Amino acid sequence: MGSFIVRRLWHGLLVVFGVSLTVFVVTRLFGDPVSLMLPLSASAEQRLAFAQQIGLDQPLFVQFLRFLGDLATFDFGQSLWQRRPAIEVVFERLPMTLMLIGAGLGTAIVLSIPLGMIAALRPGGLVDRIIVSTGLLGLSMPQFWVGLLLIMVFAVQLRLLPTSGMGTPMHLILPAVTLALTPLARLTMLVRSSMIDELNQQYVRTVKAKGLPFSHILRVHTLRNILISFLTLTGWELISTLAGYTVVVETVFAWPGLGLTAVQAIQRGDLFLMQAIVFVIALLIVLINIVLDIIFKMIDPRIDLN
Repeated sequence: MGSFIVRRLWHGLLVVFGVSLTVFVVTRLFGDPVSLMLPLSASAEQRLAFAQQIGLDQPLFVQFLRFLGDLATFDFGQSLWQRRPAIEVVFERLPMTLMLIGAGLGTAIVLSIPLGMIAALRPGGLVDRIIVSTGLLGLSMPQFWVGLLLIMVFAVQLRLLPTSGMGTPMHLILPAVTLALTPLARLTMLVRSSMIDELNQQYVRTVKAKGLPFSHILRVHTLRNILISFLTLTGWELISTLAGYTVVVETVFAWPGLGLTAVQAIQRGDLFLMQAIVFVIALLIVLINIVLDIIFKMIDPRIDLN
C-alpha cells in the first residue's frame, strides 16, 4: 500500500506538472499575455514596462525556469485584479466551492441509494417508471437553465429563497439543488441497474432460501457488491463537478467560489490567478483519485494496486 501511494503521488505530480505546463505554453505561445492583462488604451511604453515588471520580456526558456520555481513554492505572482498573491485568493475562495460541492454532491449521494433501490425492487412498476422518467429529465436539463428556473420560481415568484450571493444557509439551497440534479439522476440510474442485476444473481436466491431477511440481503450483500461501481461514478461526478459544473452554478448564483473567480479572472485577463486556479484544481483531482483507489482497496482487498 505504501509503495502504491508513493507511486501514485509521483504520477500525480507529473499530471499536475503537465497541466501547468500546458497552461504556460498556451498563454505564452498562443497569445500575448501583456495585451490580455492591460487595457486596450495602454501605450507601447506601458506595455514594455509591464512586461519587464512581470518578467515577460525575458527569453521563453528563462520564463519557463522561473515558472517551475514558482510551482515548487506555490508562488504564482500577484493577482492583477485582486492586487494580492494569486494563491491567497485561491485558498480564500476554495472553501466556498468545497462547501457547495459537499452540499450538492452529498445530497445526490444520500438520495440516490434509496431511490435506486426502491426502483429496482419492482422494475417496470409505477414507482420505477416515475423515478426513471424523473432521472432522465434531470439528465436532459442543462444546469444553467435549471438554476435560472429555480431562481424565477422560488426566489422571484414565491420569495422563499434569496436569488444569489452568500451569507446565510438559505443562500446555499438553490445552488446546491442545481448542482445535485445531474449527479443524483446518474447515480440513481446506476444504483437501479446494478441492483436489478444483483437481485437476479443465484447467490441472492440462495441466501433467501436460508431464511435471511430481505432487508439484510439488500444491506449486506447486494449493496456491498455495487459499492465499487457506485464509488467510481461518485468519484467521476466529484471531479466533473470540481472541474466544470461549479463554474456554471457559481456564475448563475453569483456564489463566491473558485468557479466564479475563474470566470472573473478570464474576463479581467488575470493570467497569474488563472494559473493558480488550474494548478490547485489539478492537485485536488490527483488527490481525489488516490483517495478513491485506497478506499477501493479497503472495500475489496482483491483489487490489485500494483
